[in-house]
Amino acid sequence: MQRHAHRSSVHFRKVATTITLCTALALAACSSSDGKSDKASDDSPSVSRSPTSSAPADPNESAKQEAIAAYEAYWRALEKLYADPTGKSVRLDQYASSAALKNAEADVMRTHDRGRIVTGSVTVAAQNVTKVDASGRIPYATVSSCLDISKWQKVDAKTKEPVSLPDTRLTKYVILSTVEKYPEGWRVTSDEPQGKSC
Repeated sequence: MQRHAHRSSVHFRKVATTITLCTALALAACSSSDGKSDKASDDSPSVSRSPTSSAPADPNESAKQEAIAAYEAYWRALEKLYADPTGKSVRLDQYASSAALKNAEADVMRTHDRGRIVTGSVTVAAQNVTKVDASGRIPYATVSSCLDISKWQKVDAKTKEPVSLPDTRLTKYVILSTVEKYPEGWRVTSDEPQGKSC
């Protein structure tokens, strides 16, 4: 009976020792694994630690792009306005100001008063900013373009029959424009054909 009890206590101590040893090994493995994980995370590159520095954009370059975009939008607006006999489809003052606005609105009105509209599209090509000042009181850019109106057709508003025009007229010509930046955005302020083909 004593021998059996002795054997049980020995067996119990072996099991307890084994459990303790396994537990210690498991904890050591965990802490070792955690250590490696921490070291790996320390060694791995971090975007937040070394942010890339980018040079500030050139304000004149931005002004050039914005002025060209505004000039193209101006001609898209004119296409709609000339094609609409009511003259109410577009508010041209959102695209033009000063002399450009006054002259364009007057020409659109003359066209519609004669019972005509203009259909088709205008192509603005070879745009080149010849002068720009983004830091002045009123930022501006001077844009030279080749205006192609060969696909812009003047027609009778009722019959849609083409209106005869002089054969000598230029349908592709150089135009020089000034685009200025106001608080409400860029506006075309002058738009002057140069009288030469392109």
